[in-house]
Amino acid sequence: MRPITFFVPAPLDARTGGSIYDCRMAAALRARGCSVDVVELDASFPYPTPAALDRAGRALASVEADTIAVVDSLAFGAMPDVIVREAARLRIVALMHLPLAATFGLDRETAARFDVDERRALHAAALVVVTGTAAVPLLARDTLPDNRVVVVEPGTDPAPLARGSSPAEAGHYDLGSDVRDHIADDDGDVVSGFSRTTQLLCVASLNAIKGHDMLLEALAAVPNRNWHLTCAGSLTRDPATADGVGAAMTRLGLDRHVTLAGDLNQLALAACYDRADLFVLATRQETYGMAVAEALARGLPVVATMTGALAKLVGSQAGLLVPVGDTAALTAALTRMLDDPSLRARLAEGARHVRDRLPTWDEAAGRMAAALASVDAHG
Repeated sequence: MRPITFFVPAPLDARTGGSIYDCRMAAALRARGCSVDVVELDASFPYPTPAALDRAGRALASVEADTIAVVDSLAFGAMPDVIVREAARLRIVALMHLPLAATFGLDRETAARFDVDERRALHAAALVVVTGTAAVPLLARDTLPDNRVVVVEPGTDPAPLARGSSPAEAGHYDLGSDVRDHIADDDGDVVSGFSRTTQLLCVASLNAIKGHDMLLEALAAVPNRNWHLTCAGSLTRDPATADGVGAAMTRLGLDRHVTLAGDLNQLALAACYDRADLFVLATRQETYGMAVAEALARGLPVVATMTGALAKLVGSQAGLLVPVGDTAALTAALTRMLDDPSLRARLAEGARHVRDRLPTWDEAAGRMAAALASVDAHG
């Protein structure tokens, strides 16, 4: 296959689903023998400054002709002039995590502008790769031929089963002082703090889409307060939402029950997964649901909203799913889970069966390689 270059908005090491997908897919393709480069675009995408657009145009123009240029959706639809111009000499592939125009919470004017720009860019692409089946209907309005749209879902790393908050197994991981200080009890005893409470884990950047506000409202209405929630995810990408979540914790009397741990490194996040008893996510919009897949890989039962691929991932055997935005239903599901250890155990057993069916990154890269090979052959 001819060389491949991924164009990804900065920072490359961002702990977001899109950035993780892009970088892991590039690495997995390299492992399969493909020649792959990754180019970092400006962090201002999808609202690029004029200087950012100029740099992006020069970055694509500098790539050798006939290269397969895989452009992340955060940048793709925000620079239609660049895409149309470079499509004459590059084999442009749109990597659609989610169409910009379909992003939750956009005002009508911005959504309409993205819709026009994205449609123009999409029709110049040789191929459109979507990272979850939920994104496919969102592209239907663009009347793209079926043979130009392919779904390549993320992979999931194999992981050890979570041991939960049982004190018998405590102490295997070093949590690190940053996480340990958050979850210690009043006497600073981390292990006993875990052993006395059901440990809930949410892994998602604090932004308006991920629904932390709804999750807190639902948890505040749960009669059982014998739980602790750790939220792992950036507190800086959407400061307004992060501030709102912090204020909601205080308003709802949940300061002692919720930890906003921020972005965690791989070891600290693994420790949180290992100590968790239940994974929770009140997201308003997903195309796949990588964090849920990672929780299932640990054998954790899940309470989440029905969006993206979550219904397919979790099904009825590994968790409880509720409609998006239905706080009462989420409260009811959380109450059932927290009040019934046998239900958690049954769904955890279901999650262990699901984990055996999760695709690996190598398998995902195989599907991506096959899709890009079709561009190579017919471009």
